[in-house]
Amino acid sequence: MKVITSERWLQRQGSARKHRGLLNLLCALQGQHKGTMALCATTATGGSPLLGSRVSRAQRAPLLHTTVRPISLGAAAPFTLLPPVCASSFPSPSSSEDLSRAREQGTTTTANAQTQQQAEAPLQPSPAVMERRQQRQREQQFYKLAAVAASLGVSGLAILATYLRFYWHLRDAGEMPWGELAGTVALVAGGVFGMEMWARYAHKSLWHDLPSGWALHKSHHEPRTGPFEANDIFAIINGVPAMALCAYGFLTPNLTGGLCFGAGLGITLFGIMYMFVHDGLVHRRFPVGPIAELPALKRIAVAHQIHHGGKFDGAPWGLFLGVQELDEIPGGRAELERLVQQSEQARPAERQQ
Repeated sequence: MKVITSERWLQRQGSARKHRGLLNLLCALQGQHKGTMALCATTATGGSPLLGSRVSRAQRAPLLHTTVRPISLGAAAPFTLLPPVCASSFPSPSSSEDLSRAREQGTTTTANAQTQQQAEAPLQPSPAVMERRQQRQREQQFYKLAAVAASLGVSGLAILATYLRFYWHLRDAGEMPWGELAGTVALVAGGVFGMEMWARYAHKSLWHDLPSGWALHKSHHEPRTGPFEANDIFAIINGVPAMALCAYGFLTPNLTGGLCFGAGLGITLFGIMYMFVHDGLVHRRFPVGPIAELPALKRIAVAHQIHHGGKFDGAPWGLFLGVQELDEIPGGRAELERLVQQSEQARPAERQQ
């Protein structure tokens, strides 16, 4: 190991208690000094130490890139020189700018990481949002109980009335009145279809265009503040003729009574279907279970949402045939399919909530 030092420089200093930074600076500037100076380095080739010798430019060049180690100067210098740093280790103006830039980038990276962590962290809903969710759940449960009770009550009453009516016929006449039974079944289907046509007409002409009808129906197009809304009065209004037809048909044991009884059952069946699809599936006033996954019902629900959006001047006005109404409107089917696809993409996020 070759050690290059300067005795004259050590004597002039008189003390070797100089800061390590001074030695490092002298080593870094060794290529610029004309005279001899103190150099502490280990050459790549090894060998005996050279003391007090002048070093040429060709000899100094390898020293800038050598591996340095601490050396001891013996008794004359009871301290250990720390390894000097090569000139390339000292920051130049450009390297200082790089250091500042690196610090700025590090700060920016840290800020970006913190921002990303905050974005990935789940947002905690505010107390007002939590209260609104709990209130909505209570409203859904209350309306669900009311809907299920009404459906079971009406359905049970209709089944009992149908059984008793034909039981009395068999008891008095002794044979099944097949013609009357066929008329009753036909009017059940006719009542369902007729109510869809009636709902389409009444929805537009009576509930939207008529001021008195809109006074009640507008509550359905506004945010609901409770389990019920003023628009629910129309369900009671439509239920009155259904009960009247069923009562008359139940008490009249002939073909006319059978037709009236069937029409009343059809209106009742439509009301139950309308409640589950319109109130439950579309507006989510209560959970409807697996029927929400049926593709046909999904399109019916989206078609009714288009009505609430008002893109096609309020159409479709019907519920179960709303998809067919959109087929008759230019661009209606394309808008329906677009919204159906959009709802399918948003469904996984809704399930996580």
